[in-house]
Amino acid sequence: MDRISSVAARELASQAAPEHAPPQGVRHTAIKIAVSSVPWIIIGGLLWAGLFIKPQPVGGTVQPPVIERRDHYFGVAPAPSGGIWVAGSGGKIVAIDAAGRAERLPTPTAQTLQDIAVWDAQHAVAVGNDGVVLVTADGGASWRKVDGTPRSDVANKLTRVRVAGGGRAIATGEMGALLHTADYGATWSRLREEEDVAWNDAAMLPDGRIVVVGEFGRILLGTDGSADWTEPASPVESSLMSVAFRDAREGVAVGLEGVVLVSHDGGATWSRAALDSRDHLFDVAWDEANQRWLGAGALGGWVGTDAGGAWQAGRLDERDLAWHTRVLPAGKEAWFAGANVGRWDGRRWSALGH
Repeated sequence: MDRISSVAARELASQAAPEHAPPQGVRHTAIKIAVSSVPWIIIGGLLWAGLFIKPQPVGGTVQPPVIERRDHYFGVAPAPSGGIWVAGSGGKIVAIDAAGRAERLPTPTAQTLQDIAVWDAQHAVAVGNDGVVLVTADGGASWRKVDGTPRSDVANKLTRVRVAGGGRAIATGEMGALLHTADYGATWSRLREEEDVAWNDAAMLPDGRIVVVGEFGRILLGTDGSADWTEPASPVESSLMSVAFRDAREGVAVGLEGVVLVSHDGGATWSRAALDSRDHLFDVAWDEANQRWLGAGALGGWVGTDAGGAWQAGRLDERDLAWHTRVLPAGKEAWFAGANVGRWDGRRWSALGH
């Protein structure tokens, strides 16, 4: 009997609920509270990290290249210290050495620059959109914007600047802009009254004469410091974009639709040269080292004269159809500037930054 009672007592004890076990509902509530608080704990941790933990930079800042793919360079000139300067988009003036290394020079404008020219080791000038004129007197280390240049109420883009001895220069542009300086660009005055025509380029001849070309095939002939101008007959009606002279008599003008005009009398008369190309031409220069004319234009094209003086045309590279507004002969090669910048030795085209 006692043994049965002991067994019964143990059985009853084993079936009794633990003294400290919580009810089932309490456990479920605790779990729900813990789970629901997890997102708030995460948010709080992130907030704390954002407020009090400062990330440290790893490595150096990535700087964009000096010559970017989106850049356009409309002007090129020999740099005083060697190499070249190019001027273009966003007010950029870039120095490029013989090895192709590029360095941006500081400029005080964001206006696109259309051209650049150099007088000597210290003095240079650049012109561009909205009539901007920049000058340097310390070899390009610093540039100053010139105030008080003549302006039109209609349009003021200056597209070209040419320099000559004694600090003289002529800038050409929209609305008949034909501006002159004789003090290294410090002050400018009009050579002609404003008119509804764009003058695209001017050549300053050694004897003081000036030859100007522009829209509608127009050509002007004048003298530095004189108000008298004559307008020689032009054999074309399409716009002439550039003019250059190798001496006081021999000159060439080029323009749209593959036009090449030649003069043998200092610009008094002009005739059209035969050229098997209709591509637009934007610049021409005399290549003294190779005793030839060389021009630049659309679709990666070039034009030039051969040993016999006949005009020929070709492409810098069949894979590169970029347009170029300037060409600068430089010994055994020539620099081209426009949609890109590069040099050409007559066989191989090398574009910078591409």
